[in-house]
Amino acid sequence: MILDANQIASIRQQNDEELRLGGRATRGYPAQTVKNLLHTIEALKQEKRKWKKLAQARGKALEAIAALAGGADTPR
Repeated sequence: MILDANQIASIRQQNDEELRLGGRATRGYPAQTVKNLLHTIEALKQEKRKWKKLAQARGKALEAIAALAGGADTPR
């Protein structure tokens, strides 16, 4: 199942309420487990952004190298 940003925010809000209730929480997945999963999602998003930036920088560097190898002026 793929969750969009609104669904993740809703899960986070419900889980925060479960954590606030503590021992009086409703049955279901343990709130701490859900909290860990939400942290994992955020960490994966950050990693994805990092690798995307790296790939873009690599692409620009390869374009510059290709332009230099081809004898053309450096790209802007």
